[in-house]
Amino acid sequence: MAREPADAFDYVIVGGGSAGCVLAARLSEDCDARVCLLEAGGRDTNPLIHMPVGFARMTTGPLTWGLTTAPQRHAFDREIPYAQARVLGGGSSINAEIFTRGHPSDYDRWVEEGAEGWGFKDIQPYFLRSEGNAILSGDWHGTDGPLGVSNIPDPNPMTRAFVQSCQEAGMPYTPDFNGPVQEGAGVYQTTTRDNRRCSAAVGYLRPALKRPNLTVITRAQVLRLRFDGRRAAGVDYAVDGRVATVQAAQEILVTAGAIGTPKLLMLSGIGPAAHLAEHGIALLADLPGVGENLQDHFGVDIVAELNAHRSLDRYNRPHWMVWAGLEYALFRSGPVTSNVVEGGAFWRADRQRGERPDLQFHFLAGAGAEAGVPSVQKGASGITLNSYTLRPASRGTVRLRSADPRDTPVVDPNFLAEPEDLRISAEGVRISVEVFRQSSLARHIRAIRFPDAGVTTQVDFETYTRRYGRTSYHPTCTCRMGQDAMSVVDPKLRLHGFDGIRICDSSVMPSLVGSNTNAPTIMIGERAADLIRGNR
Repeated sequence: MAREPADAFDYVIVGGGSAGCVLAARLSEDCDARVCLLEAGGRDTNPLIHMPVGFARMTTGPLTWGLTTAPQRHAFDREIPYAQARVLGGGSSINAEIFTRGHPSDYDRWVEEGAEGWGFKDIQPYFLRSEGNAILSGDWHGTDGPLGVSNIPDPNPMTRAFVQSCQEAGMPYTPDFNGPVQEGAGVYQTTTRDNRRCSAAVGYLRPALKRPNLTVITRAQVLRLRFDGRRAAGVDYAVDGRVATVQAAQEILVTAGAIGTPKLLMLSGIGPAAHLAEHGIALLADLPGVGENLQDHFGVDIVAELNAHRSLDRYNRPHWMVWAGLEYALFRSGPVTSNVVEGGAFWRADRQRGERPDLQFHFLAGAGAEAGVPSVQKGASGITLNSYTLRPASRGTVRLRSADPRDTPVVDPNFLAEPEDLRISAEGVRISVEVFRQSSLARHIRAIRFPDAGVTTQVDFETYTRRYGRTSYHPTCTCRMGQDAMSVVDPKLRLHGFDGIRICDSSVMPSLVGSNTNAPTIMIGERAADLIRGNR
């Protein structure tokens, strides 16, 4: 490969996902700071990205890395599709747009785990600063932030029936999953503005692109980090067969995500010494926690066939699809404004135990919307209810497949390794079936297809969980923040043992939060920007 001369910047950001877009926007507010953002994927020009309903078409394909997990020992050795975004905006460009932030106790637990200064009262201002809520306000919500948040304009009738069925099953109704009380069922708010997706690329990066001190380089495959002694000095990357280097006068900020960040560190000689030696990589620093502690939500879906075309599946038929497209093109309304995953709930597997929910539910007003999820027979309409254990005890790893940066890493979430995860997840499936059997939904259901009527006992539900569970696209914690031997960064996000480099994405979470992870990742980007600017 031909090598280009090095360019110099103050800050080099590696990864244009949610946190990377936040950092690029915030740091380039200082007109004297030269900022470069590197992204492996392309620009967010695909029309599906900007239509809320497009999520259903992007869980596989060219906007992802095409990952699958290592065989999951506790899930019948299945190799599970593992969608991770490869496009500007990262997960915020292809996710289901659900806006949840976790429980306050999640962040107070981080402090106990060694992340001093990351308790809920410390980080709540960054949630509020990022949020531009079109409906809610007050102590728990921001209204002027770059991340647009709004209500789904016209929830599908099946979503309304789901919320009523949850109430019939004993769950209270909640209008706000991000307020003082998380528990209950309702309709999710989404990261949308004016009925279009508001990704981090749209909300944060797009307004900053006109700044002369910000350079964005897409389709840049990062090869390795360069160091001058113990100081991070630059980044090697390749575009169209040409290798180039960008130098950082101030700091390198790694925001490649919980899979990409540990991979990059290990390729650069930072990680578990024995593992790097296996691949012939010269050791720069033995940091055993790099790639360890992988945590993710293991979602399990149940699917029902409806007795009429009342869900979004009706728009799978060509004439209805054309109608929906025209309505959206002309009036920015109709079914295309749906994120599909419209309804949700936070609830407890043991209703008499605990002060916070340990299960989250996602109701999809359709069937087979995501890659690898069961569906109904062709021509029928269906609905789906997904559930997962909010704080799994199982821990996995990210490892190199080889020393070649072009090779995907070996991702092993080690789902269901802990018996308690299996027990709570199976209870989530049982509760899902119970919700589908309540009158508000039952009147519309011809049959629950997955699981079938033969699944009745605890063992049956556990077997079903092992057979059909999958990722919920929330990998975290692989370069965790802390002050012990297995931590990778300190509470100011500085890489242990090095100067001029921080990790500023979901990989630094000490433990997985009890919710979707996009809003918390954006919060990390916001706080990182303040830490970096304070240092400058």
